Amino acid sequence: MPMHQFPGLKPGDRWCLCASRWKEAYDAGVAPPVVLEATHAAALEYASMDEMKQHCV
Repeated sequence: MPMHQFPGLKPGDRWCLCASRWKEAYDAGVAPPVVLEATHAAALEYASMDEMKQHCV
């Protein structure tokens, strides 16, 4: 978005996604990869460890 001076993500970039939106994407079959070491334990309130492990990098 040029007005925010953000050029966009590049391959290899990481971004933060709230757990509830990740779970929504998971349920729709389009969950992005998860870096478990960078994921807060509170994410387990929304998704199980098994669900996240299916998409871990």
